[in-house]
Order: sequence, then C-alpha cells, then structure tokens
Amino acid sequence: MRRRFLGIAVSALVLGAAGCAEQSVGGKEEPAAAAYPSKTLQIMAPAAAGGGWDTTARSMQKALQDASLLNGQSAEVRNVNGAAGTIGLAELVSSHSGNAHQLMITGLVMIGGVVTNKSQVNLTGTTPIATLTSESEVVVVRADSPYQSLKDLLDAAKADPTAVKWGGGSAGGTDHILVGLLAKAAGADAKTVAKQYVAYSGGGEAKAALLSGDISVGVSGASEFADLVKAGDLRALAVSGAAPEDVGAGTPTPTIKDAGYEVELLNWRGVVAPPGISDADRTAVIGLVDKLHASDAWKQALAEKKWQDFYKSGDEAKAYFESESTRITSVLAEIGLGQ
Repeated sequence: MRRRFLGIAVSALVLGAAGCAEQSVGGKEEPAAAAYPSKTLQIMAPAAAGGGWDTTARSMQKALQDASLLNGQSAEVRNVNGAAGTIGLAELVSSHSGNAHQLMITGLVMIGGVVTNKSQVNLTGTTPIATLTSESEVVVVRADSPYQSLKDLLDAAKADPTAVKWGGGSAGGTDHILVGLLAKAAGADAKTVAKQYVAYSGGGEAKAALLSGDISVGVSGASEFADLVKAGDLRALAVSGAAPEDVGAGTPTPTIKDAGYEVELLNWRGVVAPPGISDADRTAVIGLVDKLHASDAWKQALAEKKWQDFYKSGDEAKAYFESESTRITSVLAEIGLGQ
C-alpha cells in the first residue's frame, strides 16, 4: 500500500513539473511563449560599412553575444546600402513582413531620407521597437584649413554661399539638416548653402573625401571623426549638442551655441522590426532589447563610442518616431530640402 502511495505521489510530481511549461490563461492551460530568438537573428545596417548605423548594428550584435542574450543562437549583421537607408527600409517592409528575426537599425537620418528620396515607404510601415542612442554632431575641417573657428566658416558661407563645400552622410539626413540650420542661423542663403552639400553613403567615404580635399568641411556624428581629430589630421570646430564634449582632441569642443548660433541638434538611432509580426513576437523582441539596454555589455559600448543613452521602447518609441517624422519633415521644408 505504501509503495502504491509513493508511486502516485511521484506521478503527481512529474505531472506537476511538466505543467510548469504551461501557463493558465482564463482557466485554460496555454503553452508558454517560445524562447526568443529561436534562430539566427539578422540585424540590418541600411548603409555602407563605417558609418553610424553600421557601428550601432555591430555594437548591438557584440553586446547581445557578450551578455549571453541570444538563447544559444547567433546574430549576424548585413549592410544594405543606399538612399539614406530607404532601400533597406523598402526591403524590410516588402520582403521580411512577419519575420521577427529580422531587425533593422534606423534613426533621424532615415526620416530625412524618406522625404528627400520621395520614398514610398516610411517608418510607419515598420514595427517600432526602441530608440537606443543619441549623439552630437561635430563640424570638422582639415588641420591645415584656413577656418580656425565656426564663425570663420560661417562668415565665409554668408559672404559666398557657394564658397564652402560641405560633406557628410545621406542627403536630407542629420548632417545635411545641420548644414542648413547653421546657414540659416548665420544669415546665409540656407537653400544655396545646402546645395553645396555632398552626400556619402558611409562614414569611411566622407573621411576620405575630407582628407583628400574633395570637400572642405565634414559634418557627422561626434564619434565618427574622433580618430582623425585625435591623430591631428582634423580640427573640430563645434558640436551640436547642449554641452561641450571631447571628440578626440583631449579638450572639450565648444557647442554651436557657444559660438553664438542658436542651433542644437542630436542624431538619434534606434531599431525596428518588420510589419506583420504577432503581438507575442513584438513583446519578445522588445523584451530582448530591454535586456540588451540593461546589460553591462551595452553600457560599455555606450561609453566606448561616447554615445548618449536615449532609450525608449514599445509604445513610447512608436510615439517618438511619429513625432520626429513630423518635426524633421517641417525642418527640411524650411531649409529647402523637403518636397
């Protein structure tokens, strides 16, 4: 009798343990959500290697791996280059609908690219997941440039709007927007100045053009030119954030406002998933990125890249994407870069 009782008890214990893999929903047992990711996670950088989106994607990949957040799976980064990220955006929307294992890095640059490239798709066609970082822009010139200050540069642009050749990332992106805003603040012909801007598909190309003399001024995220500023090849004139910061020179570079111009602009970056993913998948992806954001590996990446933590996820990220789309579209129209 005692043996029979023990057998029943053991059977009940086994059944109870098996039941832990299920959860009760409204009195009905439902399978627990599958662990995510369940296969290789693809992270698209919708630009060439060497730029901000590429660096963000690869930093995200490394932090996910270092923090052991991939559930035994791997993460891969691939580049889809062109048109301020809108080629990658179109691919995400048209070719990866419903695939929660395909993510894409995005940001302010893409919002401008949608407008200037007259893209048929925009961020409302994606599933917003999170904003990740923000970063000041920096205005740099070669070490042998005659422009010793931002005022020198903008005075020249005001005197002759075609005299300065600017260069940076995609047309209509953060770099291009900043050039237009600087010209406007200096009293120069903003539309003519903005037309002198040369767009490059990746940070590496912009650096090469500046060093070779193809352009006379570079504008990009503060981290992208830091190595050349530190080496003494470039001189940083101003940063676009609210406070001075060291972009490689060893001493803080003053802000645009410090130079007397009422301009402040931060370049933010985030991550989206394709349209058509289930609510459960959306929750799983947001959960993974929440864990990424909380990890020591990601905090280390922020510190190394000198990125500012700018985290919003889920519905908050969705609302922010929408408000930025409205704001940037208005700015582009004002400086002659909109439709």
